[in-house]
Amino acid sequence: METMIYNDPRQRIGANYIEGEGVQIRLWAPLKDDVRIIWNDGVPEPLARDDEGYYTGFFPAAKPGDRYIFTEGENRFADPASRYQPEGSFSPSAVVPQAFAWSDKDWRGIPFSEWVIYEIHVGTFSETCDFKGVIADLPRLKDLGITTLEIMPVSQFSGCGNWGYDGVFPHAVQNSYGGPDGFKALIDAAHAQGMAVILDVVYNHIGPEGNTLFACAPYTQTKYKTPWGDALNYDGEHSHHVRRYFLQSVWQWLTEYHLDGLRLDAVQTIFDTSAIPFLEELSALKAEAKKMRKQSLILIAETDANDSRILAPISQNGFGLDAQWADDLHHALHAILTGERNGYYEDYGDLAQLARIYERGVAFEGQISPFRHRHHGRSYEGVDKKRLIVESQNHDQVGNRMKGERLSMLVEEQKLKLAAACILLSPFTPFIFMGEEFTCRKPFLYFTSHSDEKLNEAMRKSRAEEWKSFGWDEEPPDPSDTETFNQCILSDGDRAEGAEMQAYYKELIALSKTLRKSSCSVSYQEKQNCIVLKYPEVNKIVVLNFSDKEEEVELAYPIPPFSARVFDGAGL
Repeated sequence: METMIYNDPRQRIGANYIEGEGVQIRLWAPLKDDVRIIWNDGVPEPLARDDEGYYTGFFPAAKPGDRYIFTEGENRFADPASRYQPEGSFSPSAVVPQAFAWSDKDWRGIPFSEWVIYEIHVGTFSETCDFKGVIADLPRLKDLGITTLEIMPVSQFSGCGNWGYDGVFPHAVQNSYGGPDGFKALIDAAHAQGMAVILDVVYNHIGPEGNTLFACAPYTQTKYKTPWGDALNYDGEHSHHVRRYFLQSVWQWLTEYHLDGLRLDAVQTIFDTSAIPFLEELSALKAEAKKMRKQSLILIAETDANDSRILAPISQNGFGLDAQWADDLHHALHAILTGERNGYYEDYGDLAQLARIYERGVAFEGQISPFRHRHHGRSYEGVDKKRLIVESQNHDQVGNRMKGERLSMLVEEQKLKLAAACILLSPFTPFIFMGEEFTCRKPFLYFTSHSDEKLNEAMRKSRAEEWKSFGWDEEPPDPSDTETFNQCILSDGDRAEGAEMQAYYKELIALSKTLRKSSCSVSYQEKQNCIVLKYPEVNKIVVLNFSDKEEEVELAYPIPPFSARVFDGAGL
């Protein structure tokens, strides 16, 4: 993998400051004619254009903090590769320095086998709605036993209230959260607490409002469609420039920002028939970053395809990714505990199926999916279960409900405790969604902050249609209403009220780190509605009782209804 172009500020796209020399500008805009640059509200200055449509210029007087914007005649537009939008998506871009006063020079990461992941939406995690609010809560998360923070997307989006998947500047950090320095401060503070940080990134589409890419260059193609429109151009004409744009973002996060890994959103919608697909190229780039950082780095795929090739080595024609969100366990567990069978829950709800997921990793390995009306998935035989990430809640499964109900708003506390045990005492890598550990009963709704009312109306209609597939016909909350966002903000009072559940989570997390040192065998005791997980190397047995009454399993222990019990397995 050639990384020189990502290391050399004279070759990187965007505005790159060279200490003591000035700022190099590089813009790919073959669809534009005669692009010029305006510095700090000054007069337009020319840029040189090459045969591939790159506009370049070097400006000795420019420095970090300076604002700049491109112009084509009367049309002004921010840098598609902007690294900071201080006043938002529609304002000038800013030059940022790569230098930062890091204190983590001795940080070498955490073995993935020890990860306990905690997902955070920065805008609603605290009452300050920014990185500082996350930093303030790090000691509590450390005490809970969390090893890894997963930060939902922070790439610049329109407004201040958004999930982050509508980002329009993939290289920039959201201004309302604290910008580049604020994010680096969070990562540095987490490392000081002994916690890793990974970032959720979106390389399958670009958001609609404030997007300057598509008017500059062929970043999309029409031969594939995604749920968000035309697919990004990873295998069409000029796609090597598109790849360069996104791979520079990957290199930035893994080197300059000291992140411990990335979670790749919906990789099944990254359409690419190249001999060397983008995901493979991304894996190779990560390997280069790993050498440079001298620590482990992790790439996690989100996909609903149940395709084990995601995790297969590149040498075996796989994509070489390290881990994968595996939602089958969530779906089966949710269907059993809530009784819901609408939408994709149609495929789940059988306890024997849940036991098979514990044993096999996924539910569908090529069988017919009633919901999809086709064969689905392939075998995960031989895949280390710790490479599969499981949860009872996440931003998608909660936020894509019409009313944003957390599991705590759907089932009683005993079932909540069982759900926590099913995840944290499993042989997989456990994942916690912010607030579940203190039985948060505030919703996590779908919200946006677009300024275009036509776009807001289109979003309302789109979401309403999606929710109808689950049989939800009530009037949904308005995603663009500020109150929708405000309802989701967590407070210190919310955390204080859930002290008992936090203590329970802390106990389970500590135990989970012991269990994952062992292999796991699974048995399903159908008559008792129990699943038994045996961890022989650490002499532990976990019994999960899904019955509504006390049951005695073959181990001759009574197990209360909807509960989990852990026993010393020595001699059994």
